[in-house]
Amino acid sequence: MPSPEHHHRRSRFAAPLALLLFFACTLAAIAASPAAGQQDKGAGVTLSAETSAKDVGLPLYPGSRRHKDRDEDSPGANLGLWGGGSGFKFAVLKMESDDSPDKIASYYRKALAKYGTVLDCSHPPAKDAEAEKNASETQLTCGDDKPEKGGTLFKAGTKNNQHFVAIQPSATGSLYQLVYVAHWDADKKK
Repeated sequence: MPSPEHHHRRSRFAAPLALLLFFACTLAAIAASPAAGQQDKGAGVTLSAETSAKDVGLPLYPGSRRHKDRDEDSPGANLGLWGGGSGFKFAVLKMESDDSPDKIASYYRKALAKYGTVLDCSHPPAKDAEAEKNASETQLTCGDDKPEKGGTLFKAGTKNNQHFVAIQPSATGSLYQLVYVAHWDADKKK
């Protein structure tokens, strides 16, 4: 029988994925039938359990393998929705390795650096409401993101184009997740 912690890890992504799926289907239906008088600027939906290193924008740790909590699970998810110049993309890939979390953390700290400053949300600075308020519109912060107990969480990029790496110790080494989240809005580009 799975432990309560195991169930918590599985349910942590279940609700957001269900919400994203609902959101994607709803917006796809709206985008497929533009309002009278509006020009269709193209729309699309991506929904796949197949995810690659290219989808998350990060290399796979050498010697690692895809991780499934159960045989019927998928080690990844790739969701996207766009239309009228706006959209979002969400990609996640769950992996495992026999190496220690420290080795994997060192590897991904370097890999994430290509996206800018790497934030260690495992040990974020004390929350400063004034600093968060004054942060630029694109500046990435840890916000309320934090790792599971005993884990590590890194973030890099901008608020609209984020890369996350979450690392957790396991009985045989480490579990880690690579996450990419992007969103864009045509109205904000003007």
